[in-house]
Amino acid sequence: MPVGPPTAPVPPPRPARRDTGPWPVVAAAATGVWAVLVAVPGQLAGWVVDQLVLVAGLDRAVAVWPVVALVTVLLAGAPTLALALIPRSPAIRATGSAWLAGTLALGALTLLRALPPVHHEAYLAALAATAVVLALALDRIARRRSAPPAPAVAPAGPSDGVAGPGGVPGGSGDGTAGGGRGGRLGPVTLLAVAAGLASLLPWVWVGALGGASETLLAGLAAAALGALAGVLLGPAFWTAFAVGTPPRPARLVLVGGLVAGVTLALLGGGAGQSGAQLPALLLLPPLGFVLGALEAAARHGGRPAGRGPVRWLVGLALLGPLAFTDPEEVTVLLATVRDVPFWVAVATGAAFAVAVLLAVGYGVLLARPRARAPRRGVAGLTAAALLAAVVVVHAVPGQPGLHGERLLVVLREQADLTGVPAGAPGRAGRDARAAEVYRRLVATAERTQGDLRRELDRLRLHPTPYYLVNAIETDGGPAVRAWLAGRPEVARVLVSQRLRPLPAAAPPARGTVPAPTGPTWNVSLIGADRVWSELGVTGAGVVVGSSDSGVDGRHPALAAGFRGGDDSWYDPWEHRRTPADRGGHGTHTVGSAVGRNGIGVAPGASWVGCVNLDRNLGSPARYLDCLQFMLAPFPPGGDPLTDGRPQRAPDVLTNSWGCPPVEGCDPGALRPATAALAAAGILVVAAAGNTGPHCGSIADPPAPYPDVLTVGAVDRARRLTEFSSRGPAAGGAAKPDLVAPGAGVPSAFPGGGYATLDGTSMATPQVAGVVALMWSANPALVGDLDRTRRILADTATPAGSPADAPCGGARNLVGAGLVDAYAAVRAARDLG
Repeated sequence: MPVGPPTAPVPPPRPARRDTGPWPVVAAAATGVWAVLVAVPGQLAGWVVDQLVLVAGLDRAVAVWPVVALVTVLLAGAPTLALALIPRSPAIRATGSAWLAGTLALGALTLLRALPPVHHEAYLAALAATAVVLALALDRIARRRSAPPAPAVAPAGPSDGVAGPGGVPGGSGDGTAGGGRGGRLGPVTLLAVAAGLASLLPWVWVGALGGASETLLAGLAAAALGALAGVLLGPAFWTAFAVGTPPRPARLVLVGGLVAGVTLALLGGGAGQSGAQLPALLLLPPLGFVLGALEAAARHGGRPAGRGPVRWLVGLALLGPLAFTDPEEVTVLLATVRDVPFWVAVATGAAFAVAVLLAVGYGVLLARPRARAPRRGVAGLTAAALLAAVVVVHAVPGQPGLHGERLLVVLREQADLTGVPAGAPGRAGRDARAAEVYRRLVATAERTQGDLRRELDRLRLHPTPYYLVNAIETDGGPAVRAWLAGRPEVARVLVSQRLRPLPAAAPPARGTVPAPTGPTWNVSLIGADRVWSELGVTGAGVVVGSSDSGVDGRHPALAAGFRGGDDSWYDPWEHRRTPADRGGHGTHTVGSAVGRNGIGVAPGASWVGCVNLDRNLGSPARYLDCLQFMLAPFPPGGDPLTDGRPQRAPDVLTNSWGCPPVEGCDPGALRPATAALAAAGILVVAAAGNTGPHCGSIADPPAPYPDVLTVGAVDRARRLTEFSSRGPAAGGAAKPDLVAPGAGVPSAFPGGGYATLDGTSMATPQVAGVVALMWSANPALVGDLDRTRRILADTATPAGSPADAPCGGARNLVGAGLVDAYAAVRAARDLG
């Protein structure tokens, strides 16, 4: 609504004081370039630091974003403050005021990234609240600085000196052209809505929504940021560029749009958690020219557009990256072919192209000197058509539905596994122990989870019970998490990550290296080929369990080794009934453990598999799904708590994965699980991790646990690799336990081919294969974890480590040394 009555007299504009010469304009241009050069690289550098810390396995550097915020405000704030105070030209002062306010807003919003990304809903709530507070504070400052409000119909005079309602930077009026009468949306605002929906289209096509509360909070945050943009780019801002009677549209679009674009770039740098703000940095600036064209169209009707168009356009444009992208998935961990980073780049590029087309189209159609004010009916139909397009695109080629994270509720009472009888030596005793452990675990879960599961069912939160760790996975956002954490039977509540779906599956991995012609170098280095040829032991009769990205069950080196039956394969992600592997990592590791054709340490052993990684990420619940399946396999569609078959449990487990905080784990998340498997006589072999060379980098479960056989990596020269994680583990425990070849290891890969990979992931299955050889040579050792570990340590050979032996000594670098398959199998067989 107009501030004053339409018939109020219009006072003559006061002549504006102008700066002489080109220097103020040059200074303004240099300040804008400087502000962008400070803000954009600063935001990119902060994200890169986050990613480097994540890949290195270090604790999250909380101070990164406060430092980025401080540096940005100091470096960009000083010149924009000077620009806002020193020049006499109202346009340049308005420019400086808008950029100064944008810089301060960027600094304040950047500080919010000190919140961990795993708590995304808390971040979105803080983002919305902070944006609202900033909008109110900046608006209050603008009101205090403004002169008495002028009539709304007063055109901007040729002096360039009319300050609109509310003063600089934003003003307080909304203007009838933008807001409409009686609460209706005016034609210019409707065109802004149409432009915002057009910018949103790429995101609803390739992105996916999170949970209900996450989506709601993303919408509130986008609306709050739109309101903040409305204050930064309000009527007074545009009035400063409205020269002439009537105002020259070209100046509004080109000059005002350029200044607005820099302001939006500053705002976009703070709009989203680390990673999600990067798209906003690119797609918001072109919208400044769209806003200039909309302002020119509104002033054809004699009034400023007001804040309405800015709010709608910026809010809808930001809704895309805020609601349809999980910032934790904009990570180098998923930087594979056509995963989330790829599709975010596609959506960002498409949204940027849409913004540029809108800037050109709106500029040509709306900002011509003789253009007519837009009609409300045409604008309304345009907005309605684009709204329908957004709905259809999301529902048909998009990924409809909600795909938010779940919660893993860990109960205080865990099963008491003390006093489990050892039973007879060998597999018979192992099976009896596994059955007793399974019985106790299930009984504890059934007794302690009943009330909570009934309450979660009543609230329609879809609980899933677990027994290996006495826990329940459930839907729920921050409010549900707070309620659960306050219940007396709950120890803690973890976030169980769930990847959002992609618009198209990435092409499956394929092996391109030809098959080896004999035993691979790593198999020979540990003496496994001598075990086959001289001792006649290949691992027959032993079953190795793999929890990983899957297994290509049709690979010629692996097909014959699959145990078969209806309880040897489980895929909790896609529920595939037969072994398959999209990523290749699991196929490679199983090949190193039991593969034929010279690639596997124990080619006569059988294997069973479970998928706990999807697109290279997992979650506490998916890791538990597979570990439970390994303790007590069950048929397809079976209930793990009632249909488990502990007598069908594999003997030794190879685990080339870790559960870091980004996936939702804390240090003790899986501790009861590995303790239960050890009590059942199942040996858990786990990768130390690839976060070396710094000390104490064996941190992600399950590698640090004492009942896990933790494996580091060496190269062909028996030297510790740079990437292999080092001990000590938490509490000073010595880790790793052993090392094995992990640099340039050839093995099977999906599609029938082979690949050469590096990592402790490659070293781990070789140690599992050695255990299979030992237990095949002496079946009485099956389930005897203490004697098995002792033999492995006693027979290990020296491995090279740094001369100064950091990290507390060689024990925390290479453990007992390089595993020796030949010596270990001979020692196992000699036990009788």
